[in-house]
Amino acid sequence: MAKVGIIGGSGLEDPSILKNPETVEIETPYGKPSSPLTTGRIYDTEVVILSRHGKKHTIPPTQVNNRANIYALYQMKCDYVITSTACGSLREDIGRGDLVILDQFIDFTRHRKVSFYESFEPGDMKHVPMADPFSPTIRGSLIESARELELSFHQRGTVVTIEGPRFSTRAESRMFQSWGADVINMSIAPEAVLANELGLPYGTIAMSTDYDCWKEDEEPVTWKEILEIFNQNVHNVLDLILKTLPKLK
Repeated sequence: MAKVGIIGGSGLEDPSILKNPETVEIETPYGKPSSPLTTGRIYDTEVVILSRHGKKHTIPPTQVNNRANIYALYQMKCDYVITSTACGSLREDIGRGDLVILDQFIDFTRHRKVSFYESFEPGDMKHVPMADPFSPTIRGSLIESARELELSFHQRGTVVTIEGPRFSTRAESRMFQSWGADVINMSIAPEAVLANELGLPYGTIAMSTDYDCWKEDEEPVTWKEILEIFNQNVHNVLDLILKTLPKLK
């Protein structure tokens, strides 16, 4: 069976779900990851769980050490990486609580380390293809599982990742819509880029919690609203991951 790294992982560290849990402190060439790793088994699948923003969500998006997080899962010899993220909807038909199995991203961040490659060896330029950044194997398994669970989901979507921690202006939100983005968050870039640079198949479950601020017949998004909707629907993310894990060989 495959070993699966999970970033996010709300609820997955529950002892009733995770067999033989252990905490692993790890150091990478890029520093420490956001949190100690939790290892164990879910069903027959070996998993490594990492909290992107720290165990108590104390790390702002720009300060997340994405390189250390992804490299830690690489050092642990994970075969796949599944992540979860809250996002704002930029489309009327992506409602609160809906899940989106992302297939594209737009990187609108400005201050993050976006690559492992800070120099090239002569004649060995590392320009990694990124046309399809999300693993078709993971996406296919997530889509199949979401159908089996009869979840409200969208089988593709483009996420624009902003720097944060502030939310968008209305002008920015409308601009992202005009670019063809479907949802918005602060997490996926450069996480997806780094996974691809290391050859780690990467897939994401995005949960829509709000309508950002483009929808003028509603109040602009607040962190309180995001937490409320996320907590109401996180069981769907958990169920989807649990249903998907046995499909990854």
